[in-house]
Amino acid sequence: MLGRIFTVGGYTLLSRLTGFARDIMLAAILGAGPVADAFFVALRLPNHFRAIFAEGAFNAAWVPAYAHVHGEKGQAAAHLFADRIFTLLLASQVVLLVAAWLFMPQAMSILAPGFSEDAEQRRLAIELTRITFPYLLLITLVTLYGGMLNVMQRFASAAAASIFLNVAMMMTLAVAVWFPTAGHAAAWGVLISGFLQYFLLAGDLARHGGLPRFAPLKLDEDVRGFFKALGPATLGSMGTQVALFADTIIATFLPAGALSALYYADRLNQLPIGVIGIAIGTVLLPEMSRRITANDHDGAMKAQRRAFDFTLLFSVPFVAAFITVPDAIMRALFARGAFSKADAAAAGATLAAYAIGLIPFVLIRSAVATFYARKDTATPVRASLTGIAVNVALKVALMGSLAQIGLALATAIGVWTNLLLVLFFAVRRGFLVPDRAWLMSLAKFLLTGIMLAASFWLIARFSGSLLGAMHFRDEVTLVLLAVGGTIVYALAILALFGRSWLVSLVRG
Repeated sequence: MLGRIFTVGGYTLLSRLTGFARDIMLAAILGAGPVADAFFVALRLPNHFRAIFAEGAFNAAWVPAYAHVHGEKGQAAAHLFADRIFTLLLASQVVLLVAAWLFMPQAMSILAPGFSEDAEQRRLAIELTRITFPYLLLITLVTLYGGMLNVMQRFASAAAASIFLNVAMMMTLAVAVWFPTAGHAAAWGVLISGFLQYFLLAGDLARHGGLPRFAPLKLDEDVRGFFKALGPATLGSMGTQVALFADTIIATFLPAGALSALYYADRLNQLPIGVIGIAIGTVLLPEMSRRITANDHDGAMKAQRRAFDFTLLFSVPFVAAFITVPDAIMRALFARGAFSKADAAAAGATLAAYAIGLIPFVLIRSAVATFYARKDTATPVRASLTGIAVNVALKVALMGSLAQIGLALATAIGVWTNLLLVLFFAVRRGFLVPDRAWLMSLAKFLLTGIMLAASFWLIARFSGSLLGAMHFRDEVTLVLLAVGGTIVYALAILALFGRSWLVSLVRG
């Protein structure tokens, strides 16, 4: 399992690094003004739908179902099952795309009502979203193909696909002068990337398993079981996305730049979520599905506990850095061109609020895997809907005094609510046993995080006085934070956990 985690995590890390390069271009060219806000709405809308229906709900229902059919009934039955789901999926996505194109003005009035006061910004947001929305259809097919490949223990191409999004956007931004606005250039880059990702996954699947084809629709036992799981999974995956939808809607009423601050803060927050949380969750779900199908429930529980340890080991440094020195990170990465130091300060404060919920963000996918692997997509819904209610209520309460920072803080509290309830249900069902060793491990991770946060604070203060007005002061500070933090964290882990714990974690 470890090798597959590093495969997915490695490609995801490369995707995030190219994503930072893309965001540096976006910040320098778009800045944080009205055109940038219009583009980020155009980017968020298909991404929200993708996260709910494609990578979220669909993947949670599809991977266990396909793994079950493949393991119990053989490859021929699995192919027929895939053909029927592909046919239904493509038909539904075409209908959604046509509806989105036709009713985008009405949708924009609901999803970005604050733009109604600026007719030009509203027109631009509608135009850009019509360009980006077909990306949803393409990425949904990518998710179908990726799930099939994951069950075959092939993870590389699905993990690498998102790199094309960053590369395509950088290419179109590089020739932005040829487009009506830089927002148009970025939007076309999103659409082009959808085709590139599709052809990558389709090519891999065609070589190793065969692409799904159109098939007569028949609601047999397997298809009914899939849709029975898909409904609750859709509600379950809506938690974070409803929160982000609410962010988008509310932020359109806030001063210009609020949406951009949320975007750049979320981009950094998504680095550990994608590289660690999603990578581990992607590998864990088919692993637990396989073990549970083989009636190896103890092995499934051990795999999940190991996934939790890996997740915390790699996530704690990000939490410490994002809470302690977010301004320094934002200035070093983005404060150039049209993106000012004031913009960096606003995005940094937003990042610190998001980081309060980073641990549950990275753990939630591994936490719900124990239910999804058992084809129980309903139980996580109860936790998710409670988290949504807490989240949205706090957004309304905090938006006036804290602006976009309040939106991010509400998201963090909501996802904590979600995770704690999921863990409570898992413990009550006997899927997770929080023994003394695990609780001691959590306490040690907390202590290492405090030690690391203190070291970041001291390094930032030291570099501020040492570097003075140096031209590349922010960049040098970031390097010092990275090097110093790595040394402190490695020593703290060795001191508190010991070398034997690390060896056992790696060897499993």
